[in-house]
Amino acid sequence: MNFLQRFLADTRGVDTIPLKMVFYLSIAGIIILMTAFSWNNISPVVDDAHVDKQLEDVALEISSIQNGYVRHISRNYIEGSMAVFDLSLPEHVKYISFGVDPDPDTNGDLTDTAWSVENNTIICSYSEGFKSRVLIDGELIEFRKGMSNVGDDWIVDDNSSALGYDKGVVLEGPISGEFVFELVFVEGEGKYTLSHF
Repeated sequence: MNFLQRFLADTRGVDTIPLKMVFYLSIAGIIILMTAFSWNNISPVVDDAHVDKQLEDVALEISSIQNGYVRHISRNYIEGSMAVFDLSLPEHVKYISFGVDPDPDTNGDLTDTAWSVENNTIICSYSEGFKSRVLIDGELIEFRKGMSNVGDDWIVDDNSSALGYDKGVVLEGPISGEFVFELVFVEGEGKYTLSHF
């Protein structure tokens, strides 16, 4: 019997190769399933890290204009220093607030309690109920909600003052798009960072 005939006649390992292949394929399938299930747990963490990165960039942008040109609110011919930034936040972000905590009792209702002033702070509230804060370094920063008047000039929103929500700016979700803040001066009050949205 020559070598080729002996090789073809040897059937000792015939069932070993398919058995090993089934074993290795089932191990690979288990690894793929575990990865798919764990992604559901990892995805919110990745989203939250992306939110934190965007808010830190916003804080840096707002901080960078604080020593810039300040527009006197009654003289609308020259714009103050502006911070322009894009935000694209996931749907589980409930709101972002600038310089104020609109829900200090954390019950989800932004209108049932007085807003708590937190200058130099950006607060991000999630639908799960927890909040994260980003502090803006530097001098005191007071945020005010702006509104466009008849001449397309941005002024402090008097309607929010009448409702008692005159300090701070709140963006409720879904939050996506371009947002602008301008440095302004109001006679008798001081310097504000005014929203253009």
